[in-house]
Amino acid sequence: MAAEALLALADEHHARPARPLGTREAAGHLVKVYALEAPGRTVTDADAAAALQVAEDHLTLGRLRGSLGLAVLIVHAGGDGDYVLVHSWIEGDMADLAVFVGPVGRPDLLRPGRAGLAPCVWEAAVLAHEREAFSRHVLDGTGPLGERLTAWGADTVEGTVR
Repeated sequence: MAAEALLALADEHHARPARPLGTREAAGHLVKVYALEAPGRTVTDADAAAALQVAEDHLTLGRLRGSLGLAVLIVHAGGDGDYVLVHSWIEGDMADLAVFVGPVGRPDLLRPGRAGLAPCVWEAAVLAHEREAFSRHVLDGTGPLGERLTAWGADTVEGTVR
């Protein structure tokens, strides 16, 4: 066990603001967009637009991966770089996740993350909420699909995540 590293990580851990940026359409998907910001960083409209383009490019082949047409986009202005996560629901109660990484303020340099890269603790908090929202409103919801999707789109994380 790396006790010193764990304690150092715990000492530096803090809450980060998460804010919904609405739902958008990208490559035939309804995409719920979030901004996640490290201290001193802000997700701008230009950052969100660049991330949506990354999501559009990734989701273009979504149907070939079994996509059901719903996705979550996290635009994370991190402490050590920029991250874009594209999470979509696919057939068989599964999800598809793509993580893109790049240097601060250079959306043109966002590239797929290394194999095995998973969400950080803050991104995972947003995705945990989204798993619950998807299950509650879409899978377990009642009524016409349009009403379920509206409820899913309105159920967002806002405030700080730990």
